[in-house]
Amino acid sequence: MPDTAPDMLAVEDLARYFDVSRPWLQRVLVREPRRTLRAVDGISFAVPRGTTLSLVGESGCGKSTVARLVVGLYRPTEGRVLFDGLDLDQARATAEQRRRMQMIFQDPYASLNPRWRVRDIIAEPLRAFGLVQGRADQQARVAELLNQVGLSPLDGEKFPHEFSGGQRQRISIARALSSNPEFLVCDEPTSALDVSVQAQILNLMKELQRRLGLTYLFISHNLAVVRQVSDRIGVMYLGRLVELAPAETLFTAPRHPYTRALMEAIPDLEMSGRQRIPVGGEVPSPISPPPGCPFHPRCPLANDRCRIEPPALIPARGTPQTVTACHAVEEGRDHPGEAIPGLAPAAA
Repeated sequence: MPDTAPDMLAVEDLARYFDVSRPWLQRVLVREPRRTLRAVDGISFAVPRGTTLSLVGESGCGKSTVARLVVGLYRPTEGRVLFDGLDLDQARATAEQRRRMQMIFQDPYASLNPRWRVRDIIAEPLRAFGLVQGRADQQARVAELLNQVGLSPLDGEKFPHEFSGGQRQRISIARALSSNPEFLVCDEPTSALDVSVQAQILNLMKELQRRLGLTYLFISHNLAVVRQVSDRIGVMYLGRLVELAPAETLFTAPRHPYTRALMEAIPDLEMSGRQRIPVGGEVPSPISPPPGCPFHPRCPLANDRCRIEPPALIPARGTPQTVTACHAVEEGRDHPGEAIPGLAPAAA
């Protein structure tokens, strides 16, 4: 009998706009209209239970805004977020819904209260959700969580400034796990860490996912990092998803020209000596995005249709598990296996 259980997370036509207009009087004096920043501009994806979906892209593409929308820190301008089949916006006051979803923030130096001992930081969700009864149970649970992330129960008596960056991120993970969540949103959890420490944190997260059956939405700008932890990867550009594919498929057969440009930027010893030509142009402003495909001002494959008609996210020719938002891929103009001038070659 087929599994009919809903995905752990489903995002449908999600959008978030910010009003960045100047004050009303200044706008009236210079006859300036309102200005709207389209941080997230209508994206859809799903995260099955027990899997990891990663979102990657350049800084400012809307990845972290998606993370905040998913956990309810922002309310969507349009679209909706379904968590375990329930509309998150309609369940905002449900404590049980909040308990099942937690977030690991990017900066371990800023996300921990410097005036609290580690034991109090980790115990805060336990108290907030009423998950333990009595001080002895609370101390035992905090010690268990510290052991789970590779720290000592004695570390609970210390303050955050007494730890290294990697240890602080472990404390952040322990705090996120204290409410027994099923779904974690990880907003660039390794970007502030050294490379060796990044590997330790990623291995820890993979082990916790295997042991506890966790589901991850992983946000990063580093493709080399997400390759280790992802089941599927979504590539964002200017607030939109331009490609969504299984992790290995994305690395062996990238289809969208922007994805291939990101692949070109990954350091690789085997590519030493080969000239790298970065994709030209600048990222357009999300306040006044270009018409048609948002990548067309920088894309060597752009034609008149790309400049007028926004592409839909549809299955890519020849790569059925991949969906792309690209007219060139839809029309077969991307020539898989051949190099695009200025971009990385796609595998056949």
